[in-house]
Amino acid sequence: MSDPTEANGTAGAAEPAGQDGPAGAGERHVRVVLVDDHRMFRTGVQAEIGRTEQTGVEVVGEAADVDQAVTVITATRPEVVLLDVHLPGGGGVEVLRRCAALMADTERPVRFLALSVSDAAEDVIGVIRGGARGYVTKTITGTDLVDSVFRVQEGDAVFSPRLAGFVLDAFASTDAPPVDEDLDRLTQREREVLRLIARGYAYKEIAKQLFISVKTVESHVSAVLRKLQLSNRHELTRWATARRLV
Repeated sequence: MSDPTEANGTAGAAEPAGQDGPAGAGERHVRVVLVDDHRMFRTGVQAEIGRTEQTGVEVVGEAADVDQAVTVITATRPEVVLLDVHLPGGGGVEVLRRCAALMADTERPVRFLALSVSDAAEDVIGVIRGGARGYVTKTITGTDLVDSVFRVQEGDAVFSPRLAGFVLDAFASTDAPPVDEDLDRLTQREREVLRLIARGYAYKEIAKQLFISVKTVESHVSAVLRKLQLSNRHELTRWATARRLV
């Protein structure tokens, strides 16, 4: 997380830091759940923003897949959820769908901020349509991430500068966003396998991530290769990288 420009351009620029430092801890306090399938990343975010006395952020729960996320969010009722887009079990959009009632609660709304390595337009638009209040990429600095969390808690919309354009274009037009016909041939599970293959995961690792058998992973890979008319996982990786799906 190193790009100091990440959370400064959204539906309103990031607000200046107060007297209490960049995170403006002081009187501010927000309860957060981290949802990401990479434990080391969750640990890093926890270390970066979870120093409650300095940042005002209290991490009250973590989850690595859709089912865990729904369980933890329902149990802890945080103000803000930092949500990865690509998760075992259906992805961030599925978490949003299953937490719709919590988002709609007028007294204690749970708000979602997507935090993902992906900057693909379809990922950004998908989670925003699902109810997320913003979307920032994992190059964001710790200070800007803390500010973004508090802004989302307050009801603001927060986006990394380039990503805000995707949302404005999608919602300003009456036309549906462009559809990738090749990607549209794949099922949700096949897309999950595709992304993990493109990230360099072995079949056994994918099986563990998605809670399926190695044989099922092989079947999904074969189906993806057939539908996309590709020959091997190297071609598949290049295909996914070109579309910024990794």
